Amino acid sequence: MSGQQCEIAWFSALCDDDYEFLGVPDPYLQSSWEHCRNIVLRAEEGGFDNILLPSGYQLGLDTTAFAAAVATQVKRMKLLWATRMGEDWPPQLARRIATLDRILGPNAEGTGGRLNVNIISSDMPGEKIESGPRYRRATEIMKIVRTLLNGEHLDFQGEFYNLQLDPARITTLSGKCPAFYFGGLSNEARECAAEGCDVYLMWPDTMDKVRETITDMKQRAAAKGRSLKFGYRVHVIVRETEEEARAYADRLLSKLDEDAGKAIREKSLDAKNYGVQRQQELRSAAGGDGFVEDNLWTGIGRARSGCGAAIVGTPDQVLAKLRAYQAEGIEAFILSGYPHMQEADMFARYVLPHIEHGPLAL
Repeated sequence: MSGQQCEIAWFSALCDDDYEFLGVPDPYLQSSWEHCRNIVLRAEEGGFDNILLPSGYQLGLDTTAFAAAVATQVKRMKLLWATRMGEDWPPQLARRIATLDRILGPNAEGTGGRLNVNIISSDMPGEKIESGPRYRRATEIMKIVRTLLNGEHLDFQGEFYNLQLDPARITTLSGKCPAFYFGGLSNEARECAAEGCDVYLMWPDTMDKVRETITDMKQRAAAKGRSLKFGYRVHVIVRETEEEARAYADRLLSKLDEDAGKAIREKSLDAKNYGVQRQQELRSAAGGDGFVEDNLWTGIGRARSGCGAAIVGTPDQVLAKLRAYQAEGIEAFILSGYPHMQEADMFARYVLPHIEHGPLAL
């Protein structure tokens, strides 16, 4: 398995999600242009292939403005730019993607750009749309944007959009639509992913559930004449010994007030979705030490909405866990840790040199 290549991405905490002690706000680590840019540049220096720029309306920075600015400063790494479907108009979104792709510049091979898009099926801030229609709308948007960025005339009649339009003049560097990364566990989300995305993202789960989800998504995509690649979003804590790694995990939670943790979990607009509920189930199933299976620790979810577990252990243990996920079909990892710059350094030093990695081929 050591010869199988995967994409290793890091995470820039645009959504006020950087801490020394979970749940304790730290002005030094709060989202700002300078701090989040520094995370991106540190990840590029460390050798990561890609970096997720997350998006949350109520928290942190505007992802599009940040992506356009930081695109002028990274020389090699890809950007995984998150965009919320409830806040956009599809033809404008297509033009924005092409513009960002051009600002970012070509990949090392000169065969195309370095922008990928994390599609988020969101509401419009201040409005609420039910889950089923919201995911069907996201499916329509992905189809519209893909058609326009592939340089094709758009003649689209759907439930939410009726559009006849030629593509805008500006194209991506490749002349094709970048890869869409997309996550969601509900039946509606899975159908949306099977029909519209390229890389299906999962949050942390037990190995049997990872296997089950991949099998299900392969079947759903095949039924629509498509195929998917699979990505896995998880935190990491890597130290020279397992004792040190577990001690650091305990330290992260050592100042957490449970009421403050609950407030953080519920602050996100997406706090009630199916995936978040599954992260809560994992915490409930974990032992007293927070571990739900070997080296998978659920403690982070006590003070975070969304991705709520970490791979915790020695370099060899973390590497073995990543390779176990690869064996199940995962080809892209989006990693993070607290504080984000320091943990990126630890992973880059202890694990990255020992895993064959590179940008995901699509």
